[in-house]
Amino acid sequence: MKLSTAIVLAFVSSATAFTGPQTSFSADTALNARPKIGAARKKVVPKKGKGKVAAKAAPSSGGPSPSAQAWAAGGPSIALPYTKAPATLDGSMLGDVGFDPLGFSTTPVGPWFAGLEGRNGVIGDLNWYREAELIHGRIAQLAVLGFLGPGLVGTLPGNDWTGVDAYSNTNPLEAFSQVPGLALLQIFGLMTFFEFRRIGIIQEEGSSYQPGDLRIGQGAGRYNPFGLNYTPEEYEEKRLQELKHCRLAMVAIFGLWAQAQASGVGVVEQLSGALTAPEYYAKAGYFLPEGI
Repeated sequence: MKLSTAIVLAFVSSATAFTGPQTSFSADTALNARPKIGAARKKVVPKKGKGKVAAKAAPSSGGPSPSAQAWAAGGPSIALPYTKAPATLDGSMLGDVGFDPLGFSTTPVGPWFAGLEGRNGVIGDLNWYREAELIHGRIAQLAVLGFLGPGLVGTLPGNDWTGVDAYSNTNPLEAFSQVPGLALLQIFGLMTFFEFRRIGIIQEEGSSYQPGDLRIGQGAGRYNPFGLNYTPEEYEEKRLQELKHCRLAMVAIFGLWAQAQASGVGVVEQLSGALTAPEYYAKAGYFLPEGI
């Protein structure tokens, strides 16, 4: 029961990474090269003689959908040779190598964030997707450290109140249901704080918001404990490195989870076993035919 409650709370907390606040920001600077894909929108017109207002759809020009237009105007994909990338991925956005086999970039974000506007064919801003990619990638990087940390540096000590073995499990999947509920509540509270802070920054900066910017690092008025001071070229390179690490971590954490689920032991225990030569390896007779 405790595990189910904790999982529900964790999902509720992380769901805001996909939730758009009641403001919008655009990537006009980065995405100007993309073809403009428009469609009919609903107009509000008064009914004659009634004095009431009713929604009336503007005449549709017909033709292919915005998604179909994006694929038709696309070009070769760098990430997937011999395949095509939609025109919404033109290489102008940092880290864009034409990887979108399912066409997410051609799907209007509007149905989730802007109601009917999106359903009428207005292509959503890729900055929403980049924001979600960075936030989930950062969470995945922390999760990878969480999977490896207990086996490499040890676990936290328990006590009579929490239980002596409350934090001793090195398998993260089993440890999650073993730690006290208040410890999970602590994690949930910290996640909630950062999520509200992130949304507040987006609402405050509006169209000038840069995806993933939590006001940490170099620059005036930012939290910069390490005194970072990169040149503009170095800064862009660091942004690209972070994006690549985020993508790798999202793939890695799925593999770590699947392996822990299948084996029932921690990651480090699996690695140490894999790097240890089995006893029969020292016996030449194991590999050679009998009598030699």
